[in-house]
Amino acid sequence: MTTMTKNLIVDATQRRQAGEIVQALAGHPERLTVHDVATGADMPVDLAKVIAQVLEIVARGGTVTIGSLPEELTTTVAAEQLGVSRPTLMKLIAEGKLPAHRVGSHHRVKLADVKAFKRARLEEQRRAFTELTELTEQLEQS
Repeated sequence: MTTMTKNLIVDATQRRQAGEIVQALAGHPERLTVHDVATGADMPVDLAKVIAQVLEIVARGGTVTIGSLPEELTTTVAAEQLGVSRPTLMKLIAEGKLPAHRVGSHHRVKLADVKAFKRARLEEQRRAFTELTELTEQLEQS
């Protein structure tokens, strides 16, 4: 697989057009749809969300860099994706909280497992925040 790099420069008209689309989406990137009449293919919602984020950044005059991750990550890359240190990631693997496998003497982590762990951790944080908010409200009512 070859790596491709392409620099695109957006002019004022394209920035304005991007802003109009972002405004029309009104915070609902899933509304962005593309249907290819020839093939009958629709743009997946997750991809529409990525494109909507790109449009928002372009509309604000920002710079966008888009990359992709392989299906199998090194522990360094997995730690970066989770926002933790590599030693913390290794601890999660050792505790069985994050699945990993060995390639020679090195651990590898599947991208899907990292995403699932990240989602689960976010849900746990949200639950804890909701619980804390409810407790705070109860204390204020007392």
